[in-house]
Amino acid sequence: MSFEAWIGRETRATDRLDEGLAGRWLATFGLVRPQPPIMPQGIHFALCTPEAPTAKLGEDGHPARDDSPNSFLPPFPMPRRMWASSKIAFHAPIAIGAVIERASRVASVSEKDGGSGRLAFVDVEHVTKANGTIAVIETQTLVYRDAAAPDAPLSPPPPGDGAFDPSGWEATHTLTPDARLLFRYSALTFNTHRIHYDAPYAEGVERYRGLVVHGPLTASLLLQLAARELGENRLRSFDFRGLSPAIAGEALHLVMRAKDDGYELAAFAGDGRQVTAASAAL
Repeated sequence: MSFEAWIGRETRATDRLDEGLAGRWLATFGLVRPQPPIMPQGIHFALCTPEAPTAKLGEDGHPARDDSPNSFLPPFPMPRRMWASSKIAFHAPIAIGAVIERASRVASVSEKDGGSGRLAFVDVEHVTKANGTIAVIETQTLVYRDAAAPDAPLSPPPPGDGAFDPSGWEATHTLTPDARLLFRYSALTFNTHRIHYDAPYAEGVERYRGLVVHGPLTASLLLQLAARELGENRLRSFDFRGLSPAIAGEALHLVMRAKDDGYELAAFAGDGRQVTAASAAL
């Protein structure tokens, strides 16, 4: 089946960044209410979230896909879905109380064979407006993979003997994302992917070593590191790419350093395994 017909499909959503959502976002990360009431970069991840009825969710918790004209994303036969990367352009800050509009478009669809089986890629462009002004343009890449074998080794491998080396990085912050943080972030983003809250499913079906930290959660933490070092809402662009799963209950090292063309950011596991690669520009 060809999935090229999905290229160009669009969907639109509206929302409002009210006091309640803003307060829950800030509480999740232990941040104080900003004055003036301009929210930190990354709040767009919690806006215009999916509204699929519970009865229309797939086994993994994501909205089910089919070949009908109403299905925004293609119904690839590969069941495992991952948020692989995003390229984000920040055009204007988003204030508490703003009316939000988002237009999403399938920009590209492709398939290929990889070392672990078939892969499918979808690029989705999201244009988010706040009070009628473009605030964020994000191109998100989703990857679909074949189901894991029941006896596949758990991913990522158990922590090795190595240790994260902070030398060479100008700013570092270490935290341990736990199940409470993952649950709150899933609630904020209305993300029902079971790898983030259902440990038996994550381990037994998708063969992860534990609950998986959301890619955009790690990205949000890196954005907060940049804000502490550079000031709030200073970034013009921020790109991130997932390299390896981060597991709840294990230390996560967030780092940043200046480069000739901007800033390099990353997240590492305790044994030095790189979890996320990112870059930013003012």
